[in-house]
Amino acid sequence: MLLQWLAKGIAFSNGKTWKEIRHFSLTSLRYLGMGKRSIEDRIQEEARCLVEELKKNNGSPCDPTFNLSSAVCNVINTIIFHNRYDYNDPCFLDLLQRLNEIFRILGTRWIQIYNTFPALIDYLPGNHNIIFKNMKYMQNYLLEKVKEHEESLDVNNPRDFIDYFLIKMEMEKDNQELEFTYENLVITAFDLWIASSESTSLTLKYALLLLLKYPQVTAKLQEEIQRVIGKHNSPCMQDRSHMPYTNAVLHEIHRYINLSPIGIPHSVTCDVKFRNYLIPKGTAIWTSLTSVLYDNKEFPHPEMFDPGHFLDEHGKFKKSDYFMPFSSGKRKCMGEALANMELFLFLTTILQHFHLKSLVSPKDLDVTPVANGIQCRPPSYQLCFIPI
Repeated sequence: MLLQWLAKGIAFSNGKTWKEIRHFSLTSLRYLGMGKRSIEDRIQEEARCLVEELKKNNGSPCDPTFNLSSAVCNVINTIIFHNRYDYNDPCFLDLLQRLNEIFRILGTRWIQIYNTFPALIDYLPGNHNIIFKNMKYMQNYLLEKVKEHEESLDVNNPRDFIDYFLIKMEMEKDNQELEFTYENLVITAFDLWIASSESTSLTLKYALLLLLKYPQVTAKLQEEIQRVIGKHNSPCMQDRSHMPYTNAVLHEIHRYINLSPIGIPHSVTCDVKFRNYLIPKGTAIWTSLTSVLYDNKEFPHPEMFDPGHFLDEHGKFKKSDYFMPFSSGKRKCMGEALANMELFLFLTTILQHFHLKSLVSPKDLDVTPVANGIQCRPPSYQLCFIPI
């Protein structure tokens, strides 16, 4: 089963399969509004739903993980399935729990041992079986969604990613080298689903922790939000160009948390000689994004959280060629535009409506990442959302 998932979809496939599925997915996501106003409207609406959910805490301490995951997951749900879930929907709660369980187990020592000695996976018991069980459950769930879409498909009016894929399947049905299959549809949808929901929700969770740790940064952010957007207008992407400090903070969040230090594997397409080493064609390459995000020549004191890394002497936003948290090259994260849009709209909407209150003194907050071999996850914490 694992080899099946690695050979299909977008994340870990290679060669012809990867090229065709990635190109199709990018094109379909653009048709569905990726980076455009239609997606922005969906995120704005979900941000309003998130605010209403947070208000239900009445300023009491809470762990933001669930609400952030629900909001982000609902955005990708509307793109793939054309529907969102209520935050209390039992099916939705079960799916989120299974996703969280997969990532929790992937960070355990057992999985690192299996990665080092893969032959053991067939002989030793362990939590990896829970991963397979959850993946199988999600595969069946996605297949049910595909069946529902087939019954109501209108080829002249595709509603979401599944519809576009089904239409492509029909167009390619006589192709003997078929890449557009039910299997590839399910795995591609799963790749988009899990990548878009988990990474962005973790970034938001880490962002709130950093804003608790550095209240002076939060105060400047809220001042800029109030001045540019106001209290009653919904934040929109056009606002971002008028908010240099907010833009710098968002970039510094990505840089500082270094969410995926080695990204996903690349592969050399021909023999390469690099620093007296010969890298044979087909070799898997893992890039160290830390080496650029924490470069001390580009970012003075890279171990410190400092939005000034992205501001010039006049307080204007400045770009950096070293900023590549979404990796680089042809396997660069295809959801970068969506992730950036979500981070800006969700975070500014939250700060527009709430003061963030830590349960402990900011100096006592630990922002050290919990590294699990795949991602740098924020430590667990609670905070109070105090309505403004």
